[in-house]
Amino acid sequence: MISSVSQREIDGWIINERKPASEANPPLLLLMHGWTGDEYVMWIFAKGFSERYWVIAPRAPYITPLGGYGWQKNHTNRWPAIKEFEPAIELFDALLYPENFPRADFNQVHAVGFSQGAAFMYSLALFHPGRIQAMAGLSGFLPEDAGKYIKDKPLNNIPIFIAHGRKDELVPVERARFAVEKLESAGARVAYCEEDVGHKLSLSCFQGMEGFFSNLWTKK
Repeated sequence: MISSVSQREIDGWIINERKPASEANPPLLLLMHGWTGDEYVMWIFAKGFSERYWVIAPRAPYITPLGGYGWQKNHTNRWPAIKEFEPAIELFDALLYPENFPRADFNQVHAVGFSQGAAFMYSLALFHPGRIQAMAGLSGFLPEDAGKYIKDKPLNNIPIFIAHGRKDELVPVERARFAVEKLESAGARVAYCEEDVGHKLSLSCFQGMEGFFSNLWTKK
């Protein structure tokens, strides 16, 4: 049995969360929304994950010109560099502390990012190696300057699931293929799902993502 979804504010961050009712030291599952999203839009994925997760969906810190929220302070570049995510990375890193999530297992922080949320998630993982132990990037992209962060294989043996649509007009599929190449160069173990859909997750890739995270539990 799990508790109901609730919302709270932590040092200016607005988050939706779902706590497990019985897990003694639950792993954290972060749901990172895309450009113009909020803390609600990723919640559709929550039901597909183990009820043993402490699920956290944060609202990105910056209001976008189109409404909603984003992960870069100034939207001057369609494909932002990792340094453009740095202010949000530092704010978010300060959020992920045991004082804010008592009992959580910080050796098991998993994340799912959609579109710009995936780019932010990758940037966080490269900027602070070891912060995230498994992740899934959906319809996302890897900042082009990521190459300068991968020399020492900061994501060594980190499992990553990437899903993308060949008909995606917002984030071309070449961006996902670039991410696969560079993340593998960073040491990650990448599983890739590509389907004939647009800027969304296909059913088969959704099932693949569920299996990816379920497999993490069976290996515990």
